[in-house]
Amino acid sequence: MKLSELKPGEGSRRAALRKGRGPGSGMGKTAARGHKGQKARAGGGKGPYFEGGQTPLQRRMPKRGFTNIFKKEYVVVNVKQLETRFESGTMVTPETLVECGLIKNVRDGIRILGNGELTKALTVKAQGFSKTAEEKIKTAGGQVEVI
Repeated sequence: MKLSELKPGEGSRRAALRKGRGPGSGMGKTAARGHKGQKARAGGGKGPYFEGGQTPLQRRMPKRGFTNIFKKEYVVVNVKQLETRFESGTMVTPETLVECGLIKNVRDGIRILGNGELTKALTVKAQGFSKTAEEKIKTAGGQVEVI
């Protein structure tokens, strides 16, 4: 069997009703919309949230929380990512992280976290470090510099 030979099952498809195509169609004149009224008009009918005039649910519910527009958004980099991307003795800065493709952009700064192991001595410059990341970098023989 080929894709071009596929057909729907017998009796599973019916011809579409052609409304408003004259009296012979059985759906002429008002096209099964009845006489006048809201539903007879183009674009007529109620919206999906209409509740018969009762205040809709989305307006009855209280507003919750707020969006902090001043929040700092840090890009997170783990120690194990530094292990795989950099050679021993390298200076790791936000610019080198972007160049090697580890992050797309710096945003409000970079925070180094301590997930994974580090065996290479790296000098890491970033806006923030977790305590475990700082310990792992120093025990590997590297340096930590907060920008």
